[in-house]
Amino acid sequence: MMRITAPELEIAVLVLGMVILLVETFATKIDKRILAFAAIAGLAIVLLASFFVAPSPSPDQATGFWSFYTADRLSIFFKQFALVTTIFVLIMMADYAPVVRRSFPGAAPQSGLGEFLTLPIFTCLGLMYLVSAIDFVFIFVSLELVTISFYVLVSFTRRNPITLEAGTKYLVLSALSTAFLVYGIAWIFGVTGQTNLYRLTEALANPAINHNAALLGMGFVLVALGFKIAAVPFQIWVPDVYQGAPTPVTAYLSVGSKAAGFVVLLRVLQPFLVLPETQRLVVLIALLTLIYGNLAALPQANLKRLLAYSSIAHAGYLLIGVVCFDVRAVSFYLVAYLLMTLLSFAVLIIVAQQTGEEISDFDGLARRSPFLAFAMLIGMVSLAGVPFTAGFLGKFYIFYAAVLQRQVALVVVGVLTVGCGFYYYLKVVRAMYWQSTTNIAKIPVNGLSRLAISALILCTIWFGIYPQPILDALKR
Repeated sequence: MMRITAPELEIAVLVLGMVILLVETFATKIDKRILAFAAIAGLAIVLLASFFVAPSPSPDQATGFWSFYTADRLSIFFKQFALVTTIFVLIMMADYAPVVRRSFPGAAPQSGLGEFLTLPIFTCLGLMYLVSAIDFVFIFVSLELVTISFYVLVSFTRRNPITLEAGTKYLVLSALSTAFLVYGIAWIFGVTGQTNLYRLTEALANPAINHNAALLGMGFVLVALGFKIAAVPFQIWVPDVYQGAPTPVTAYLSVGSKAAGFVVLLRVLQPFLVLPETQRLVVLIALLTLIYGNLAALPQANLKRLLAYSSIAHAGYLLIGVVCFDVRAVSFYLVAYLLMTLLSFAVLIIVAQQTGEEISDFDGLARRSPFLAFAMLIGMVSLAGVPFTAGFLGKFYIFYAAVLQRQVALVVVGVLTVGCGFYYYLKVVRAMYWQSTTNIAKIPVNGLSRLAISALILCTIWFGIYPQPILDALKR
């Protein structure tokens, strides 16, 4: 059987991105949406190849490149996660192409569209490197590759004032979080003399190490990662950036960036678990994130903004799994979050081009497009945690891990805030099925989008009933 090494996956994605960028530059007469379909096909081939990846050497004995990079079961799983996310985002971008064209009035008919469809490939490359990074230096480089790509994507339709504001806020606050990351790495290296996460575990076990200084460095790193995963009190950028960014980019930020951030957080926290203050700090952040995210989502009338606060709330549930250090629970929740969030954004992109992004714009959607209304229904009830959906099982595994670890405060607050989620998610369902509207114009859905949305619906229900394929994939 053919076996390939994990770095070859990233090389293939890099080559794919460069080729599509060159084609976009020189083939000026083609329909630029073809680039999205070519990228989808290329990433699908890389995804298939990822199932034949040979494992890397044991990280604690590795040297050279392998001391920065690992290809363990967790990293391979999340490389596949990044590829699947990018494929669905590219499908959304093909639907969003008319909006991009309208954002460049007076320019060539397809101005900017090629770059918009190519940048997610390089973002995917950064995400794939990030989930394999086991050295602070490599984490920093990978994180910057992802972030710089998002700088451009968030502010892509820059003639829209709301988008320009979102891009500026993301740039400034992301740069600040990067400064915290570098400062934290400097503290940790100064105290331990190590940047490799596995060697750091041994260094911190040395009683001669100044643990207070190491904890201070970890605090700075946690600030930077808290920005990436949208944890309180580092979430201030989320509502405005999510609302102002192009909708497919918002979906990508919400799913891809968050998933990679949590993988890095799990890896970075592991050496510091010997310090009891670390867990207490993460418990406090998890509680604040759960309370703020759910309460702030209650009064929202704009669906993108509601999903932004929802993203903060789900970061809180994921942090419960991080506190318990249950990798399988966190990973399954991220898969569930991928399915239900991309499903919601896929419907939002199509509906928003016909009406708008307010919840009131979804009034009577069941009459205008029963398929889209049903898709959004599944997305909303899964986000809320209704049984027989992936979202329900994701919350169940997270709370089960917390019960086993006797994290009473997290369980109590988590269960109470789930009730808040039912209120604000079901507002959307009420608008679609119970609110009347004078607009009865049908909403068309193209074949590829219909296929993608159908696949997300089926997977959301299937993994809510039979989660074993995901759990088996995470076995080491």
